[in-house]
Amino acid sequence: MDKKILASNRKAFHNFEILEKCEAGVILSGYEVKSCRRSNISLADSVIRFSNGEAFADNIFIAPYENISTHISDYDAKRKRKLLLHRNEINKLSSKVREKGLALIPIEVFLSNKGKIKIIIGLAKGKRSYDKKETIKRRDIDRELSREKNIRKYKV
Repeated sequence: MDKKILASNRKAFHNFEILEKCEAGVILSGYEVKSCRRSNISLADSVIRFSNGEAFADNIFIAPYENISTHISDYDAKRKRKLLLHRNEINKLSSKVREKGLALIPIEVFLSNKGKIKIIIGLAKGKRSYDKKETIKRRDIDRELSREKNIRKYKV
């Protein structure tokens, strides 16, 4: 078992150009872990922010676990969650975000082979609308070329 992908941010590759990727741990409570293991998680509109030398993930939606006890009634599904990164990684990423106007976004949440839930975060630069159209056009051309290659391979 390599790793099990629990959620991915497919819009990230459409709206952003990913320049660099990094893996981080995340601090979750017990019922959030159970909910994540059932893939009840969404990364849409989520972002990584820095405050007081620490990294936090904002707007990651983790649905409440259905077997949760009734004494936890004030559950916030989009609360800030602390990310576990080394100090030098935090310093490097925060300086790049501050200087170059880049953004940090969560790309994927997965279950590692040691049973830990981890997040792949990406240093991203926003795409303009004409960049998005060009990417779609290039993908369509590549798809057509691969179809032609397969047709020619089977005609012989």
